[in-house]
Amino acid sequence: METLELLYEASERPRFGLPPALATAYGGELGFTLPCVYANFVTSIDGVVALGPEYQSSGSAISGREPADRFVMGLLRASADAVLIGAGTLRATPRHRWTPDHVCPEAAVDFAKFRRDLGRATQPELVVVTASGDLPTEHPALQSGALVATTVDGACRLDGRLPPACTLLTVGEGSLRMVDVLAALQVHGHMAVLTEGGPHLIGNLIGEGLLDELFLTTSPVLAGRADISRPGLVAGLELLPNRPAWVDLISVRRRESFLFLRYRLRIPRVPVGPQSALAN
Repeated sequence: METLELLYEASERPRFGLPPALATAYGGELGFTLPCVYANFVTSIDGVVALGPEYQSSGSAISGREPADRFVMGLLRASADAVLIGAGTLRATPRHRWTPDHVCPEAAVDFAKFRRDLGRATQPELVVVTASGDLPTEHPALQSGALVATTVDGACRLDGRLPPACTLLTVGEGSLRMVDVLAALQVHGHMAVLTEGGPHLIGNLIGEGLLDELFLTTSPVLAGRADISRPGLVAGLELLPNRPAWVDLISVRRRESFLFLRYRLRIPRVPVGPQSALAN
């Protein structure tokens, strides 16, 4: 496993107690104040997190499959009760599994020990949110089992189509509010929720004041933009100049020219308007 160099870390952070091999590779400890919703993204220097709908596995292209980035992805998944993604992310990565060992198999034994030490299930539960119910039900991640959060109409569309290993969770009428999705996840015992997007899902979480922390890998690459949409971290939500979302830097780690940043968001919880409802 690649070792990260710790450049800065805020004092008095919660600590899970990582197994020694994981603590060495991460360059220190990791922990969250529960309940916690935290996001993990990789971005190019010019702020691109997704290359466009015609490109699969944008994150791998942006990171260059950097081993240290894949280790951090695995570690953050290993820390979670559930991994929350939107339908667009599921469609964009047709062979992916949202498990720690899928992205970093060399740390699988240590990830498993870490989860046992935390009293967690063998793997974090995958949660897919879709208002419309438009999902690729043949996706291997769904075939392995997932919690699908949707609306009444979405549930009707998915009726009889989901793999037997999946559980359907109806949490909305015509639209989905993330506050309702997260409340349902807490009922299922999921207090540490990692989201890996996409940008519209992050926009919904920020819009409702529900995102607590952000892990952002800055990859030393320029992606560029031309005639196709290449979104940044947040889509579907305008913040500046009237609603700035300030953050506090918690830690900085480095592996060669890659930076691994951790932020705490200062966003106050706000009433949910029509613009924050998930529509895909």
